[in-house]
Amino acid sequence: MTTYEPAKITIIEGPPPLFDSSAEPWVNAIGEGPIIKRTARCVLRTFDGLALLERCRNAWSEGRETLLEYRAMDGLRQDAVIVAARADKVPDGDILLLWVKLDDEVEMAIDDSDADADDNEQ
Repeated sequence: MTTYEPAKITIIEGPPPLFDSSAEPWVNAIGEGPIIKRTARCVLRTFDGLALLERCRNAWSEGRETLLEYRAMDGLRQDAVIVAARADKVPDGDILLLWVKLDDEVEMAIDDSDADADDNEQ
């Protein structure tokens, strides 16, 4: 039996990613599995977003997972399974939009500021 190592996108420097709640219905469809995890989106600045997107695509075409690896606020390494990715360009450079599955421990770190702003407006 062949074991496949997951591909990784590692955040080398900077703060941990800020995860936004993802209310897009298509995300729930691709994030299904035996264990229900919360799906969130994060936006990362990158030097070459297309190369990172290609890394994800290659792993997925081989049946491997792709992981986002980062250091949490406590300094410990964390990872999240990437379920979708998109590369884009902005005036400041390349960005990579990632939709990831988060474990319960990470849920408390999710940025729900948009939802809070909507609650305050009513």
